[in-house]
Amino acid sequence: MNKALLAGGVAAMATMTGCSSGSSSDTAGAASSYGGPGGMPSGGPGGGAGGMGPGASEVKYADFVGVTTDGKVTDDLYSIHATDVSTDKVVKAAQAFLDGLTAKERKASVFEVDDDEWLAWSNVDGYQREGARMGDLTDKQRDLGYALLGVALSAEGLTQTRNIMKLNAFLGDYSGGNRDTLTEGAYFFTFMGTPSTTAPWGFQYEGHHVAINYFVLGDQVVMTPTFMGSEPTSATYDGEKITLFKKETTAGLTLLRSLTDAQRKKVISSETKAGDNLKAGARQDNLELAHQGLVASGFTAAQKTGLLDLVRVYVGNMDDGHAEVKMKEVEEHLDDTYFYWIGETKDSSAFYYRVHSPVVLIEYDAQSPLAYGNKDSNGGGGMGGPGGTPTQQHIHTIIRTPNGGDYGVDLLKLHLENDH
Repeated sequence: MNKALLAGGVAAMATMTGCSSGSSSDTAGAASSYGGPGGMPSGGPGGGAGGMGPGASEVKYADFVGVTTDGKVTDDLYSIHATDVSTDKVVKAAQAFLDGLTAKERKASVFEVDDDEWLAWSNVDGYQREGARMGDLTDKQRDLGYALLGVALSAEGLTQTRNIMKLNAFLGDYSGGNRDTLTEGAYFFTFMGTPSTTAPWGFQYEGHHVAINYFVLGDQVVMTPTFMGSEPTSATYDGEKITLFKKETTAGLTLLRSLTDAQRKKVISSETKAGDNLKAGARQDNLELAHQGLVASGFTAAQKTGLLDLVRVYVGNMDDGHAEVKMKEVEEHLDDTYFYWIGETKDSSAFYYRVHSPVVLIEYDAQSPLAYGNKDSNGGGGMGGPGGTPTQQHIHTIIRTPNGGDYGVDLLKLHLENDH
C-alpha cells in the first residue's frame, strides 16, 4: 500500500462475442464454445490464461496489488485529500436509483465496499453478472440508472457508453437476434458500500464491451478500470449512424505523427500487428507490465501537450471536475510517461498503442473481427479470432490506475488505516 500522508479532507481467445482480455500470446489453448445463432459463441466465460470469467486467474480483493512494472508497488503516489469537486450529485443519484429498486433487486445489487465483486467484471457478452439488469427494470428505474451515469460521467462519456450499448444491440440483430446478451438491456449495476459524502463507496456498471468502476471517498473519485470497446465501431442502428473511438484513434495518430523519425523508431516496436495485443483487460488486476517505447521526458513542449491531449480523451469520460483532478495527477508524472506503438500508421490502419506512467495506463487495440463482417451462408455472424486480420471495426480500450489505485483500493486502505 502507498504510505502517503493525509493531505486534508476525507484472455484468452474470446469464448463469446467480440471479447478478449489479454494479449494473444497469453491465450493459446483456450477453448471456444459455440452453438448460438448463426455460429455465434454461446458458452460462459473461460477460466484460462488471462481469464474473462471466474477461474484460476481471478484475483481476490484481499490479494489485489494492482498493475506494476515488476511486481513492486511504487509508494507515495496517492493520498486522501480535498479536491474541492463535489460528489453530492452522484451520491444523490446513486441513492435515488437504489431507492427505486425493489427489496429483491436491491439485495442482489449491494455488496460490501471491499467485496471481490469489484474485480469480477468482464467485457464479454455471455458472462454471468450480478446486480440490477437494465433490461429487467421499469422505465422509471432505468431513467434513474441513466441519471446516475449522467452525473458520474461527462456528457461525452455518457454518449459513448450509450452508443456502445446500441451497437451491442446492432450486433445482436446482425447476428440473427434471439440472444439476450446482445441487447441494450444486458448491462448491470452493482454497488459497493452505501452512497455517502464521507464514507467510502462505489458502483460498477458492466456489460458487453463496457465496464465502469467508480469509487468515491469524500470528494475524491477513482474511475478505473474503465473498459470500453465495440464490434462494430461504426454502423446505423435504429436510424442513427453511430461511430465510436474516432477521438481515440485520431489522438493516437496525432501524437505519433508529431514525433521525429528517430523518436518513432523507439516508439514503434513493429509494423505487424496481432489480432489481439491488449494486456491489461479483465482478470489482469495484478499484471506486471514493463515500460516499453519512449519516455516523454525527452518530448518537446508540443509533443507533451499532444500526449496530455491523448490522455484527456480517456480521462475525459468521467465528470468534468474530477477529470481535471486526474489530469493534474497525470501531468505531475508526465516525464515518467511512456508511449508505445504496434502496427502501421495510416488513418485506416489497425494499430495498438499504450500510454504508461506510474499513475495511468491506457491501451487502445484495434483487433481482428470475431462476429462482424463474417456473414455465414445463413446470414448470421461467423467467427473470426485473434489469428485474423485486425481492423478498426473492432476496438478495445482500457484505462487503469497502476500501483494499487484501481477500484480506489489504495485510498480505501489509507482511509481505514488513518480514520478507523
